[in-house]
Amino acid sequence: MATNRFQRTREDHQRESAEDYVELIDGLLQEKGEARVVELATRLGISHVSVSKTVQRLRRDGLVTAEPYRSIFLTDKGRALAEQSRERHALVFAFLRAIGVPGSIADTDAEGIEHHVSAETLTAMRKFVEQVRKNQPKG
Repeated sequence: MATNRFQRTREDHQRESAEDYVELIDGLLQEKGEARVVELATRLGISHVSVSKTVQRLRRDGLVTAEPYRSIFLTDKGRALAEQSRERHALVFAFLRAIGVPGSIADTDAEGIEHHVSAETLTAMRKFVEQVRKNQPKG
């Protein structure tokens, strides 16, 4: 039996937090060479206690390695999830831009949509974006 839309939305919300965290951790590691709880809390606008609890869950799920008062690092599984999330965001952003949504709005909207869009919809978006790019004048 197919998952109903309410169940799928709940499951999407559970994945959303992990995806946001690993994407942010990956960005901080690339930008600063380290990702710390205090920086995550600042960037996310939440308490360090909330970040610490989520990092422990990510650690339990095999997405990060972390020790108290030390930097947080992504496992191979965490890096793969961050990359998938970034790719989905880029595709949704490109689709929204292709249908005329201004860049800053498309970026914000893509951040929410990327976590809830099905593989089938992503495929349709990819085809649409590729068609639009193919039909753009070369310049």
